[in-house]
Amino acid sequence: MDILLATHGLYKNFGGAHVINGIDFQIERGETRCVIGPNGAGKSTFFKLLIGEHAPSRGAIHLDGTDISRLLPYQRVAAGMSIKFQIPGIFPALTVSEHLQLVLQRVLPSAERADELMRLLELFKLSDECKRLAGTLSHGKKQWLEMAMAVALKPRILLLDEPVAGLSIEETEHTGQLLQRLKQQGLTMMIVEHDMDFVRQVATRVTVLHRGLVFADGTLNAVLERDDVAEIYLGKK
Repeated sequence: MDILLATHGLYKNFGGAHVINGIDFQIERGETRCVIGPNGAGKSTFFKLLIGEHAPSRGAIHLDGTDISRLLPYQRVAAGMSIKFQIPGIFPALTVSEHLQLVLQRVLPSAERADELMRLLELFKLSDECKRLAGTLSHGKKQWLEMAMAVALKPRILLLDEPVAGLSIEETEHTGQLLQRLKQQGLTMMIVEHDMDFVRQVATRVTVLHRGLVFADGTLNAVLERDDVAEIYLGKK
């Protein structure tokens, strides 16, 4: 296996509260992994551990074989991790193009930026809005803009936190199509999500968290067919 992101014996305690309880987790290069689980399973805390917003109480996180457990968020981005949060963090007074140009100037020589800007605008259905102020965009297009910015960094892995929250059915389906195209281009992704129709559309593999542990892991059909997975979603475990 060509493992890109892995955690080893990962724990996170907040005082006497044990939220993450020894997670061993691996993502292979090129896959799209969805992390799911009932409310309170530890999904958000796990995500924040991966991106550096929380430091682990114990255990390690490796990106492409390098221990990043103690790196700050910006250092993890520099190491190849790109992040899309649930709530868009855009600058309302900048245009769509200006947002992308801010990122592209960090990663590409000037001669290559115009072509990449046009590619991203087309891929994320933002060509008609390129000169619009980002603050005037719909919620869905704000999500796509921030996703485009994350992709513009040319990351090794893209981490997405509930990327279709608040989107319409049509916008959700289009977001899934976008991610499928990114997967075809070789991008590795990890997605924390609760919309199961969306998970079915994009996932290569699924990891179920419950009580801060990996409860199930495998292909989508194999995981969702398990009776015990259904039970934890129904609150019976």
